[in-house]
Amino acid sequence: MSDYLDALNAQKLADLHLTRDCAGDYVITWPADYNIYTATVGHYLGPMDRDKPAMIFEAPGGSVTTLSFAEVDAAATSLAAALRRLGYGAGDPIALHTGQHPDTGIGHMAVAKIGGIAVTLSQLYGPDTLAHALNDCQTGVILTSREAWEPLRHENFPHLRHVLMRDPGPTDHDLEAAMSSPPEDFIPELGGADDPALLMYTSGSTGKPKGIIHGHRVLAAYTPSINLFFNLTLEDEDAVFWSPSDWAWVGGLLDMLFPAWMAGRPVATSLERFTAEYAYAFMSRHKVTHSFLAPTAIKRLAQHPNPHAAHNLALRVICTGGEALAAETLSWAERKLRVTCNEFYGMTEVNHLIGNCAALFPRRPGSMGRAYPGHEVLLVDGDGQQVGDEEPGEVVTPHASPTRFLGYFNNAEKTADMKLGPYWRTHDLAVRDADGYFWYKGRSDDLIKSSGFRIGPAEIEECLLSHPAVAEVAVIAKPDTDRGAIVKAFVSTRSGFDGNALLAQRLKNHVKNRLAAYKAPREVAFVDRFEMTSSGKINRRVLRDSEQAKARNQEVD
Repeated sequence: MSDYLDALNAQKLADLHLTRDCAGDYVITWPADYNIYTATVGHYLGPMDRDKPAMIFEAPGGSVTTLSFAEVDAAATSLAAALRRLGYGAGDPIALHTGQHPDTGIGHMAVAKIGGIAVTLSQLYGPDTLAHALNDCQTGVILTSREAWEPLRHENFPHLRHVLMRDPGPTDHDLEAAMSSPPEDFIPELGGADDPALLMYTSGSTGKPKGIIHGHRVLAAYTPSINLFFNLTLEDEDAVFWSPSDWAWVGGLLDMLFPAWMAGRPVATSLERFTAEYAYAFMSRHKVTHSFLAPTAIKRLAQHPNPHAAHNLALRVICTGGEALAAETLSWAERKLRVTCNEFYGMTEVNHLIGNCAALFPRRPGSMGRAYPGHEVLLVDGDGQQVGDEEPGEVVTPHASPTRFLGYFNNAEKTADMKLGPYWRTHDLAVRDADGYFWYKGRSDDLIKSSGFRIGPAEIEECLLSHPAVAEVAVIAKPDTDRGAIVKAFVSTRSGFDGNALLAQRLKNHVKNRLAAYKAPREVAFVDRFEMTSSGKINRRVLRDSEQAKARNQEVD
């Protein structure tokens, strides 16, 4: 039971979708008709709220556009009507490939208005990753921009029929026009809590990225933990939210854009890539108060010795996740950046399991935090049996976990693989102390967590094997103090190719161009042969153990 919540009154608990069951434990609840649109923009269209700022967009040239909740809603209604005229409606996957532009927020609201499923696609994806997602869900329509789509225009997307584009070409539909066209007699068709709302592609330890389906209820289920990791300040009157994390993924979308709109507060955004210098300047210009930052981004900010001496910052709360937050990074954020920094933990499939809230209970530097209210989090051994305090085990949660996904898209077998008896697996290892704090200890599978990204080694290996120089390849996570881990590829070359620095760079570029820059190996090592397992497979454990031993030796030195 989350005893630290006893300080909150009954109304606050109700606002957090929390009630107590007959055993006195907290349970997360939501109405059957819960919908992402009505919980966000649709909730702020009354006379007191409709003209409040919802989106602050800084264009590449520096001009700033502010959209109110009413303006976002009007554009979303027009776009929803346009999508319906093209033949799309309830249950149809609709791809959003528009980056951190207002088009993405408007697009999500439009898709919700017709009961569609928003397929969240990052503009970081190369053609192979994008083709896999588009072909897997067989969407007929994509919202994008000319700059993002131009390199992909001649790729083969056999199911795609309509491209709605900002700055369109002669054969494309005009996205801006669709957002401003008369909606005529449009009547929304809103889905309910258990209807599919989001389709997000995320890497696993094997195969290509899997499509994860979430229902509208996911935002309701996130409500208690969102409020806690934003330190119960989500609705501060002067709150302005910003994150460099891509809105195609959970961190940018469900931990930033939707929570800000759920609280009736504006999101500041731009299309700039993250650098510490730009982030400081941007946050200063727009008086950003609340941010989601991956630990790697916080480390980049920490390279500035005294940020308040150089920047007029309003920042006061950072939530962070995606990788472990080092104790020294937390200390710097609170001493030098003068913010409250709450770490939380979960995965796209079942999220917000563990975390912190400095306003309610003390944090322990280096710890993941405690189980969030409404969540049962356990540590088990390989047989699914619970382990005791101070014993390492895999983090699991029961099948009824409130933040659980609806399943993998068209992949019941993979969904079944997520289960260990009555639990959802995470493949993350941790230790729990006697006071209920969890401490991260690494992965039990091959998934690579680097700079907040989940990266599957299998798809990188497949991509590298498509290069004519590569005979065999093994991809592993190499420990890295800055990023948590980096992608390292071990390559055996085909006859006639020399394993040198030039080839290594070509292989890195091959992955960068075909998959995504963040999936490209940061290191490539050439080997004459691989040690094999008894079943004839490359022994990746030997490679991992070697890299981990080197990392430990460097720490000692």
